[in-house]
Amino acid sequence: MAEFKNPNQQGGGDNKSLLVMMLVLVSVFVGLQYFKTKTNPQTVSPNAATTTQSAAPQTAAPSASTPAGPTTAISPAASVGRTSSTVPTVQASGESTTTVENELYSITFTNRGGQVTSWILKKFKDTDGKPLNLVHTQAAEQFGYPLSLYTYDAALTAGLSKALYVPTATGTLTAPASLTFNYSDGAIKVRKTFAFDETYVLHADVEITRNGEPIRALVSWPGGFGDQDNAQAYNGAQFDSSVDGKDEHLAPKKVSGGATINGPFDWVAVSDPFFAAAFLPDSSATATAATLHNELDVAKTIRRTGIGSGTPSKGAINVPVLGTAVGDTTGHTQTRIYVGPKAISVLKSIRASNPRVTLEPLLEFGFWGAIGKYLFLSLQFIHTHLVSSWSGSWGWSIIILTILINILMLPFRIKTMQNGLKMQRIQPQMNEIKEKYKKYKATDPKRNEMNVEIMKLQKDHGVNMFGGCIPTLITLPLLYAFFTMLPRVVELRQAHWLWLPDLQSPDPWHILPIIMVVSMFLVQYYTPSPGVDPQQQKMMAFMMPAISGYFTWNYGSGLALYWAIGNLISILQQSVMNRTSLGREMREIAAKRARRKAGVGATTIPGKR
Repeated sequence: MAEFKNPNQQGGGDNKSLLVMMLVLVSVFVGLQYFKTKTNPQTVSPNAATTTQSAAPQTAAPSASTPAGPTTAISPAASVGRTSSTVPTVQASGESTTTVENELYSITFTNRGGQVTSWILKKFKDTDGKPLNLVHTQAAEQFGYPLSLYTYDAALTAGLSKALYVPTATGTLTAPASLTFNYSDGAIKVRKTFAFDETYVLHADVEITRNGEPIRALVSWPGGFGDQDNAQAYNGAQFDSSVDGKDEHLAPKKVSGGATINGPFDWVAVSDPFFAAAFLPDSSATATAATLHNELDVAKTIRRTGIGSGTPSKGAINVPVLGTAVGDTTGHTQTRIYVGPKAISVLKSIRASNPRVTLEPLLEFGFWGAIGKYLFLSLQFIHTHLVSSWSGSWGWSIIILTILINILMLPFRIKTMQNGLKMQRIQPQMNEIKEKYKKYKATDPKRNEMNVEIMKLQKDHGVNMFGGCIPTLITLPLLYAFFTMLPRVVELRQAHWLWLPDLQSPDPWHILPIIMVVSMFLVQYYTPSPGVDPQQQKMMAFMMPAISGYFTWNYGSGLALYWAIGNLISILQQSVMNRTSLGREMREIAAKRARRKAGVGATTIPGKR
């Protein structure tokens, strides 16, 4: 499929165009690897009455579950409030857990802090093949657990995360269900209610008062996700937001820990390449959010990309861990919370308080986003309607999509050959015009007359000077879009095909990159290029396979599969076209030109029969 030159256009411009196309290929691939997301608007500090903290303080990990019940005894957590007692104390005598389940998830709460210790997504696996837990345990132990409370008072935040709440239920609940945690030390009173349904979305209703006065407290996802076990996942973390339907994304280095964003906003979220935790406040006008940014040493837990189960790395490896917390300026927080995959079909179905706004923008497709999105939607359609009934492998979907794209491009390739033949027919006249003006310097105004005569000659014979670039103008954006789309779609996460364990990881046996190099060489060999300088053609015949082999050697095998199949189809198409009357005439003209050039030692390769 990949064509990186105009194989049929004649004249000296061919050499330049081939060099330009090769340089474009290299520069775009290199540039995309360093492409960063656009900067979000700057955040603002919280109001003067609050003290900003860069992160929630370290929270002790919840211990094993023990029976719990209401009691009037003062627990150690009572120190979170003031000594004046205005309400009855409500505290549990011990720790307990409550698990809420539906077909999509299994969420385990502890009454210590009324927060989540485990968030299992049943339809996804981790790198060890176990059910995926979205709670980043190492980060949670240091920075706080999901759905804990974040305030602008470090001592209060720490106390609330250690307090023993009284839950309305323990054991296992099946959604639809609701779960409430109550706590009071006589001054501080907390009520946290969570409602669950059959989707990935839950609703949080949180209210905190001190001596009857509301406290500004936010519900948080303090940082990270359980699938972040390699450097790529951490580097793909970002802070996302939507204001009036305009989505923006902030890379870790742009996130200021403890900064506050005041509404109105449709939603705010933190995400990694495949999963997200998004807050959709009921009242966007009075909503408020904090950005949390911490550093975590993962030297003992990180996995090296491409090495099976991985091995611990030596030395400290500090990675960014992003989080967010959402509340309401009134002190009464009501928000929906989405925690799940960045699957486009799921995100499109979740709407903010403004029904015109969905979570779909959480999924980005990179620099070639518009093309990448529809490329994936086409791939998904093929997988759903053609492949899933007989094979669950996305590899076959990629192959079918590649075949369809090449069938659609066939008319353009034929048109390119026709245009190239017309160009060959008028090449002698073009050479005469160039000979006529060769005595003039490139800066001489007479050179403009030469260009005018050449353009008139081409127009009179129906030659489109850009006709030979059409396949390349279509092929390269598709290739680059696939390059940026492949590592971003959760549907292809851990997708296997034949010997490939993961289409988003390099081929462990390097079979596809080798096929890629050989097929790219054959594409160059079978495509007639009579107007190209022989030395230039030889360079391209080896440089292009080397470049394509390099990228597919170290990149996701799904790209190598897409590219290699496209090359094999191009070879087949070109060998058939070379046997048509059009192809034979092109070779005859090329042979005549080769004989004329033979007198000065030049050689022209007319293309394989």
